[in-house]
Amino acid sequence: MKTFAALYAALDATTSTNAKLAALERYFAAATPADAAWAVYFLAGNKPRQVVPVRVLQRLAIDLARIPDWLFDECYQAVGDLAETIAHLLPPGDGDTSLPLARWVEDRLLPLRGLDEPAVRERLPACWDELDANGRLVFNKLITGAFRVGVSKQLVTRAVAQAAGLDARVVAERMAGDWQPSAERYAALVAADGAAPSAGQPYLFFLAHPLQDDPTSLGDPADWLAEWKWDGIRAQLVRRAGRTFVWSRGDELLTERFPELVAAGAKLADGTVLDGEILAWRDDAPLPFERLQQRIGRKTLTARVLADAPAAFLAYDLLELEATDIRSRTLRIRRPALADVVQSAADPRLRLSPEVAAGDWATLARLRADSRARGVEGLMLKRRAAPYGIGRTRGDWWKWKIDPYRVDAVLVYAQRGHGRRASLYTDYTFAVWNGAELVPFAKAYSGLTDAEIREVDEHVRRHTREKFGPVRSVAPKLVMELGFEGIRRSKRHKSGIAVRFPRMLRIRRDKPIEEADTLASLHVLIEAAE
Repeated sequence: MKTFAALYAALDATTSTNAKLAALERYFAAATPADAAWAVYFLAGNKPRQVVPVRVLQRLAIDLARIPDWLFDECYQAVGDLAETIAHLLPPGDGDTSLPLARWVEDRLLPLRGLDEPAVRERLPACWDELDANGRLVFNKLITGAFRVGVSKQLVTRAVAQAAGLDARVVAERMAGDWQPSAERYAALVAADGAAPSAGQPYLFFLAHPLQDDPTSLGDPADWLAEWKWDGIRAQLVRRAGRTFVWSRGDELLTERFPELVAAGAKLADGTVLDGEILAWRDDAPLPFERLQQRIGRKTLTARVLADAPAAFLAYDLLELEATDIRSRTLRIRRPALADVVQSAADPRLRLSPEVAAGDWATLARLRADSRARGVEGLMLKRRAAPYGIGRTRGDWWKWKIDPYRVDAVLVYAQRGHGRRASLYTDYTFAVWNGAELVPFAKAYSGLTDAEIREVDEHVRRHTREKFGPVRSVAPKLVMELGFEGIRRSKRHKSGIAVRFPRMLRIRRDKPIEEADTLASLHVLIEAAE
């Protein structure tokens, strides 16, 4: 545990990708298979569900630190992270644990789940006493389910590969799917010859780059396949060993969430893997993504839920045919084979993503301009001569998205961020005019540079009106241009509006708050979207 906590501290202390890669490689080269398996699990973005309720955790920390509630709250607001606050406030322990990471997780962390408060109070202080400050911080983050550090799954994959002397693509393939940490699983991950994949294991997804340039720079449009960029859930439909598996791009197994797609997949031949998009679909047209999102959020799939958001799988690539990996074949070969597979299945829930036919780039640009009316996000451009790649390989797949909705809004609330940004106000609430009143309608925390964040942080501190716990009410003086991908009516929000993926595009230093947009202008966007 000490070694893993030291790795966490090293990763958190640098923004250099090379330094992070070197620290990871050193760790995996020295770690036991069991410890390395859990490290891969956590660092690649997996985390156990919250082990101890926050209320119980906070109450116990206050009692052990022997401080009043108000002082804990002040410390929490200053630090901005619950796990770190508790690690700072706990009385010193001996910090001499010799338990490795795997034993610590399996013997200390996971057994806390499901215990009542008296049992937690009996066991947790002894765990804290065994750890130093770094160890407590990591342990607390694992307890709260908030463990994250600035490394990507791809960087972890590269580090494991370098430590094992393997090609990173081989490791990425083996890591795809449902990663269950164990010494045996890690040994198979880094084995020189490898182990046979499980029947349901998906392939690594091929990802597109955003197209920023004029598409004419891509050359002859006849060399490219154009498709609609669907607004759904990227997924692979895997049919092997008489079973159907549905995997999201985030390596989440969605099989139980989409029984109709499992039934459709049963009509595919064994040894077939499709890449495509899950959409809520009715009357030969996609339903808004929010309909699908509401379905995913339900714990129980009732008949009504299934009827309100019927799912379809729009296939746009064929990765495996007759139990043969065909990703190295060109799209010119894979596409007709895909059409044959979908046609043979003859199931309305399994559809072929249609090609958008156009003789020139100007025609494609005009079709792209109508994307919102079609319920899509723009166009995908795929080189017909390209194989199916691994990860984000530049040059063969491009996403030519339509511009986001844009609104000028007024900053009215701010809250501190987390981790490195715990001392800065980085999370903002924005409002638009409704008559003479400013009505909050969106929250955003991404899009600004570090310098701009510092500028806005200073603005918040100068113009704070009131404090509501960690939230600051800010005098309406600053306008920002927000971008977002979708907009709809919502009964859950005071404004009556919900936006999708809001982000800050720029600070409008040139615009007075009186010229910010209105609630009426947002309703115009909703009516156009509908």
